[in-house]
Order: sequence, then structure tokens, then C-alpha cells
Amino acid sequence: MSFFENTRKPVGLSGKIMVAMMNVGHSPVARWGLHFLELTLDAKVLDCGCGGGANIKRLLKKCPEGIVKGIDYSPVSVEKSKKVNEAAIAEGRCTVLQGSVADMMFADNWFDAVTAFETVYFWPDLPQCFREVYRVLKPSGTFLICNESNGDTDKDEKWTEIIGGMTIYKDAELKTYLEQAGFHDVQIRKKKSWLCITAWK
Repeated sequence: MSFFENTRKPVGLSGKIMVAMMNVGHSPVARWGLHFLELTLDAKVLDCGCGGGANIKRLLKKCPEGIVKGIDYSPVSVEKSKKVNEAAIAEGRCTVLQGSVADMMFADNWFDAVTAFETVYFWPDLPQCFREVYRVLKPSGTFLICNESNGDTDKDEKWTEIIGGMTIYKDAELKTYLEQAGFHDVQIRKKKSWLCITAWK
């Protein structure tokens, strides 16, 4: 496995290094994307593909009386997320679980918002994953997708060649998949090569 393969599913020591790098490297795009997510102080939020847990920490600050859960299919990511958010976990405000977005263990209509930062590239069955996100969201809940690569430049192809199992979607493709899953009012925002999409149940 190449070092860059660890962006998909971090494993071992190189995976731990990659997760730490992602927490720092993805900060600018995550902070930008979070501006488009309105949350109540007591919101229940799910971060899918939570990686190293930096965005869980940001979400906990955004809803200080709420609950934030994270899910990732990499044990290395889950371990790092738990460490980064250990205080909130001890308070009962945070849970991080290992699992797939395609088949989540959460109840129907439970979350006020679901986020996906730099992760939908790696979801194996995107339509099924979007249906699962729709299922766990409350009516009028928000789904936020935030990507550093929006598929509009030739540079994006370089990453799909280096990282197996990676697909960079254009905004129109994501909008179509979201609407097919039942989402409405899909809003698309771009900055540099970044892409942020919000959609409502």
C-alpha cells in the first residue's frame, strides 16, 4: 500500500501519520464549509468518515449543548478521533464508532445534521450511502458535503490515479445523487477548487 492509499483507509503507522496530517491539512476547507451549516446549541450531529476527529471537535464547539457522533471504517481513524475528543466522550456528548456509511447502526430520523468532509470520494456505493444519510436525518435535517477537489480541474485526475478507489465527483453529479436519495434544496458553493454542498431532507 502506498502512503497516499492511507487517505482512503488509514492503516498502521503510516495511517496514523496520514490521519494527523489530515487534521491539519483539511482545516481551511472544513472551516469554510462549516460557515454554511446552521446548528442549534443542542443539535445532534453525525460526522461521516470522521478521520482524525478534528471536525467532530469543531462541531462540538458549534453545538455546546448537543451531541456529536462520528463514524469511520478505519480503526486507526476511530482511535485518533476518540483521543482528540476524549473529554467530550467522557462527558457523554460524543461517540465515535467504526462502521460503514452504507449500513449505519443509527436510528431513523435521529440527527439534525450530517457532515461529510473530504470523504465521499471513497464511499463505495454513493447512492446507497446517501439513502442511509437521508434515513438517519430528521425531517428538515441538513446534509453538508465539503471537498477540496471539485472535479473541475485536470489536477484532480492526478489524485484518482495515485489513490485506488477514489472518485472525484462534480457538483452536478452529487446534486443528482442527492435528489435521487430524496434530498431537496441542494445548494452548491465553490471557492478555489473547493466544493461545499448543503441539502435538506
